[in-house]
Amino acid sequence: MSLITEYSTSARPDRGLVEVYDSDAYLGSDAAFYRSRTQVVAGDGYHLYLQCLQPGIVVQVVIRVWDTPQKPPEDAEGTVPVSLESETGQLVVNQLSFGPAGTMDLPRPGVYDGHAAWSGREATAAYYNTCTQRGAEEQWDDQQIGAAWRQCPTAEQYTLDLWFVRESEPEVEWDE
Repeated sequence: MSLITEYSTSARPDRGLVEVYDSDAYLGSDAAFYRSRTQVVAGDGYHLYLQCLQPGIVVQVVIRVWDTPQKPPEDAEGTVPVSLESETGQLVVNQLSFGPAGTMDLPRPGVYDGHAAWSGREATAAYYNTCTQRGAEEQWDDQQIGAAWRQCPTAEQYTLDLWFVRESEPEVEWDE
């Protein structure tokens, strides 16, 4: 049960969403996006959608790759099983209209199973809502709102614990 590699980056949840996907997987899945609204993290095999409850406060995304399957953390607010295929061996953490927050090189291309866990999601959303209300009442400008967001007392974090399960299936080339 050894940790092979770990990657962490900060990402702004543009429209409440952060994506993790293979660097060659450009098209997402509407069905997986809508599932993320109810199960927090959902995917289509190539994309994972991390659904935050707020769109402005930076969150942490941690990706860990293990040599064997791991149990979900017991202290997380929630967990869900995930599967992610990376034919290139490189994952992108994306912020929608803001662009990539970072990239991670996996130990090898292929299919990875695992689980996603999150913490600080509810508390960060409550803080965001308090800032929004106070900002409207006190007529804060953009700098004051940004400063308040940076002072959030809770860290919202999404952790992907993954392990290699198999090579990717070779692409089928269709004769025309």
